[in-house]
Amino acid sequence: MIILSIYIKGHSLVQSSVSVLGVWKNPLARVFCIVRTTRSLTLTENGRVLYQHAKEISSRIQDALYVVSEKSDELTGVIRMSVPTVSGELLLSEKVAEFCSLHPKLKVEIRLENHFADLVNERIDLAIRTGTMPDSSLIARPILNSRWVIVCSPGYLEMYPQPKSAEDLLNHSCLTYTHQESGTANWLMKQPDSRDIYELQVNGNFSSNNALAIRKAVLGGFGIAMVPRVMVYEDLQTGKLVEILKGYSGKVLGVYAVYPYTRNLPLKIRMLIEHIMISYKNISHYF
Repeated sequence: MIILSIYIKGHSLVQSSVSVLGVWKNPLARVFCIVRTTRSLTLTENGRVLYQHAKEISSRIQDALYVVSEKSDELTGVIRMSVPTVSGELLLSEKVAEFCSLHPKLKVEIRLENHFADLVNERIDLAIRTGTMPDSSLIARPILNSRWVIVCSPGYLEMYPQPKSAEDLLNHSCLTYTHQESGTANWLMKQPDSRDIYELQVNGNFSSNNALAIRKAVLGGFGIAMVPRVMVYEDLQTGKLVEILKGYSGKVLGVYAVYPYTRNLPLKIRMLIEHIMISYKNISHYF
């Protein structure tokens, strides 16, 4: 019987990567797999052979687990999610809870956060992310695009002249969102008849890392804001807010379902992604 307890990431290893340096066939025979120096650990020929076989065994185990899970009549276990604060509060919390009600033996844990969590190191199964996806080993499945609009309250326009051009914004108090890729005070703008995007550095003395706080401030008549259209869709419909400079906002962000690379994505995660995508598309006109 072979007792194996070894963790190998590649042919050239650091000491912290390895838990056991040898493989014992029996108490009398020992096969050495690693050559250790003062600076590194390197696989022997036996170690390379063992590594390849261990990879194949691991792959077959994963395939077997995938087949078993696919044959299961019920979704079980835990899914850990990372979700932007606004998305969670506006839509995802309710829709994920709805998914859980359809699968009572499944538990979903949602973290609401504005930063991009490290899915692998933090053991997160699925994230919903908005913005530019960096090149990585993660899989990003596009859901839809989120368009941002420039808004203010009717009361604000009673006190100040309505901007007619992007440059007019420089004479207004602009409420800014600190979690913008372009920078807190840099708004992405364009001309209505152009696709060319440029940055406009606006002025204002109120900013927040929470988009819903920006919404509260703009509803109160304290300035002009550029926000996701989905967040203020109902406010625009009821007249609580007014969209100004239509066609001038150049900010459009992709919304993605993101998960670590795997050969066989578990059925429960695939089904949750589909549920979320349908939920978004049912209100796509909000975006």
